[in-house]
Amino acid sequence: MDVNDLLTEAYDRLPGLVRSAVDGLTPEQLRQAPAPGANPVGWLVWHLTRIQDHHVADLLGAEQLWVSGDWAGRFGLAADPDETGYGHTPDRIAAVRPESAEVLVDYHRAVAERTAAYLRGLRPADLDRVVDEAWDPPVTLGVRLVSVLEDDLQHVGQAAYVRGLVERG
Repeated sequence: MDVNDLLTEAYDRLPGLVRSAVDGLTPEQLRQAPAPGANPVGWLVWHLTRIQDHHVADLLGAEQLWVSGDWAGRFGLAADPDETGYGHTPDRIAAVRPESAEVLVDYHRAVAERTAAYLRGLRPADLDRVVDEAWDPPVTLGVRLVSVLEDDLQHVGQAAYVRGLVERG
């Protein structure tokens, strides 16, 4: 298995996990925190998708889909490229208001398709390229892609867990 196949296999698991975390939930359920200060399903899925969109767009040297598309309004937000959920307060978390489960799935699908196209074009040597010198040691493309995947998998697992709590209500 080459690097493209391995990364593609890993990232291709996310859309199905996202769908199963949100499918059938109402907008109210998507915004329902299981406890004060906890993240709701909708915010978790929005955040994981924003991180992937933000980071992959940076790797491509392209505009984020969040900014170039009509996604932000469908979440009750502005199309701010720096708005990824990192450091959100409870009030900011509550401001993320997906209009439906389908908008979460659709936004994630668009980001996942862009990511898949990017991954198909990678060569093994590309993974050693430094993409962020702000860290010590500097972050390589391979480390960045694994970091995004790991973050997304953790958050989609959290969303699935919170879904269970919300449904048991």
